[in-house]
Parts: sequence; C-alpha cells; structure tokens
Amino acid sequence: MSVIFDSDSEVEGLLLIQRVSSYKLNSTTPRTFTRQNSIVAEVIGVTKRLYAMERLDDLLLKVVDETLREVFRETGTKVIYGYLENNSHLKREEIAEKPEVFSAGLERLMVTAAPVIENLILKSLYSRLGLKFVEKEGYEFSDYVKELRKSAVVKA
Repeated sequence: MSVIFDSDSEVEGLLLIQRVSSYKLNSTTPRTFTRQNSIVAEVIGVTKRLYAMERLDDLLLKVVDETLREVFRETGTKVIYGYLENNSHLKREEIAEKPEVFSAGLERLMVTAAPVIENLILKSLYSRLGLKFVEKEGYEFSDYVKELRKSAVVKA
C-alpha cells in the first residue's frame, strides 16, 4: 500500500514513532514527553489515520468482492476482474488505491449498469462503517472513496 502524506510533519511524526516507541513508560517517562506532547499527540493522530486508511482499503476490497459475487456470482466476478486487469491494467488489490480506474473500467464494461453496481458497493461500504450513504450530485465513485479516506472514518 502506498501512502501519501499531507505534510512534512506527518513524515517526521512517523519517524518519531520509532524513537518514542523505544521508551518504556514508567513514572519518570511522562516528564520526558512533556516537551514533546504536541508531537506525541500528532504521532498518535497520524498512526490512527494510517491504520484507518489501511482498514478502509481492506474493507473496500472486501465489499467490492462481496457485491460483485452477490450480483454476478463467482464466474462473473472473475470475468470482471480479468477485464479490469487486461483492459484497465488494474489488479484487484489496486482497486482501493485507484478507485477512479476501477470506476472507468467498470463503466467501459457495463455501460449503464456500472453506476448501479457502484451504488451497491458504496451503500454496503457506508453501512459497514456505520454511516448513511447519501448520493450527492456530481459525485462519482472515486469522490466518495476519497472523502472517506480523507475523514478516515473506520471503526476498529
């Protein structure tokens, strides 16, 4: 999985994780962190966000698999993944990273049925996250995925 950082401070925060995690917490350690409270809080925030993004990617792939199998059964799902790989150069594992390529490939294959399949995927994904899916004018499949990724709303 590739990760894009919003700022240099996120990268610095991740580098700090290695240093901070090497400390053992005891009664004197919190004083060590007093000066660095904001940095430690940022590290925790970045770590949670990365974990949430990773979980979102896993959940999205699982929901895509389940939705395609529910609608097209096993054979149809294999055909769809084969088409996406051969014609859109998109492997199944890359769907979460490249939702716009997935959407475009699905649209080329299914034309008018693609938005229906995408909505089924999104409704299931939002439901699993404990959210209500609301269609927004002008939004495409990838916009919803990017919005979820930005908010990193994933339950543990």
